[in-house]
Amino acid sequence: MSTATKPNHIGHKIGRIRELRGLKQEFIAHELKVSQQTVSKIEQSETVDEELLDQIAKILGVTPEGIKNFSEEAVFNYFNNFNDNSVNHGPFNNNQCTFNPLDKLVELFEEHKKLYERLLQCEREKVDILTNAGK
Repeated sequence: MSTATKPNHIGHKIGRIRELRGLKQEFIAHELKVSQQTVSKIEQSETVDEELLDQIAKILGVTPEGIKNFSEEAVFNYFNNFNDNSVNHGPFNNNQCTFNPLDKLVELFEEHKKLYERLLQCEREKVDILTNAGK
């Protein structure tokens, strides 16, 4: 049984990366200053001009080489096998949070409350100044 090699279809790779990034063709079209139909044609093209590929890569937030070398299988394998120990040195340990999220939420709420109280005090001072200026 022979396995046919898939062509390096740049257009399909652009479309798939765009989808994975959650972007619409209309957004790419707007950034390139072309129509959505033009973006559709680009995604159907097996090859793309290098200059255009550079522009699209910037819009997608990847390198042109990233588009050329994109492999959906590699993406899924990467995420399925992801086990980076560097994440275990921060607030997360073995995918478990080492701080109480509710404590952080309460802390954040208290900070916002203080800011609100200072803002309210400033507004009261403004009202007093304006009230006294009219007398």
